[in-house]
Amino acid sequence: MTISPNAAELYSRVERFIPAIEWPAFSGDIDAILKLKRERNAVILAHNYQTPEIFHCVADIVGDSLALARKAMEVEAEVIVLAGVHFMAETAKLLNPQKTVLIPDMGAGCSLADSITPQDVRLMRQRYPGVPIVTYVNTSAAVKAESDICCTSGNAKAVVESLGVPRVIMLPDEYLAQNIAAQTDVEIIAWRGHCEVHERFTPDDIRELRASHPGVTVLAHPECPPEVVAEADFAGSTAAMSDYVGREKPARVVLMTECSMSDNVAVDHPDVEFIRPCNLCPHMKRITLANIRTALEEMRHPVTIDPNLAERARLSVERMLAI
Repeated sequence: MTISPNAAELYSRVERFIPAIEWPAFSGDIDAILKLKRERNAVILAHNYQTPEIFHCVADIVGDSLALARKAMEVEAEVIVLAGVHFMAETAKLLNPQKTVLIPDMGAGCSLADSITPQDVRLMRQRYPGVPIVTYVNTSAAVKAESDICCTSGNAKAVVESLGVPRVIMLPDEYLAQNIAAQTDVEIIAWRGHCEVHERFTPDDIRELRASHPGVTVLAHPECPPEVVAEADFAGSTAAMSDYVGREKPARVVLMTECSMSDNVAVDHPDVEFIRPCNLCPHMKRITLANIRTALEEMRHPVTIDPNLAERARLSVERMLAI
């Protein structure tokens, strides 16, 4: 297979993470996607958990959930392809109701989004009347529509404290709620949803990593259990972890989060040694170059949200972005 000059140039960014023998299998899709983006007036938004050939070779905008939500509003293209999971595509559609938003695989879900329904939120309101509901963006638009305001792992504390109340309900991530509760005087009532990637990390994992890799700096995502966060040197969103590496330049670091995050951050920090405990998100990994290409070729799968529901869900997201 002939590799185009454009694809060869892109390979130089990811050659430490993708063996040369595998690259020809990617380069044809990459060339096609770059061409299709121009023809469709499309952009690709990719979450930090996407694989390097997506994140560094075809994406136009990358980041964590908060960054993608903010940048989605600035997009001028007519078509947005969301290389991430379904709730992210819904959020992009909420903020760009007149644009076409595509999700390459409708099966790219989220254990957190699946852990709660709109009916659950309404029952929480009945049980705790008058207590505002802060909903993590890792939820469906239908759940967001039942909420007062959204948050991400990067701004959850600021959102909770912005409400100026002594008690809030925080849905659906129990561990994120517990980790934020440890940082604020606001009482937080939690739901019992968990991220199937982050809940698998344990304090013993960190202790074993420190024993095997002396001097390693441990960064943990706040979706990890509180006892894992307590063992880490720093806890923060994927954006905060990336910023920490760039700012502090640790000689050796481990990111307690989804596997591909380390590869994507490492591209810009070749002098930092990344230790990789590998917990893959099966939902993020449903997004591939091949189905991104198909999404652009066939304009599938368009995200649609009931207009009445969308208006209420959009308000919850916009309240978050205004903070």
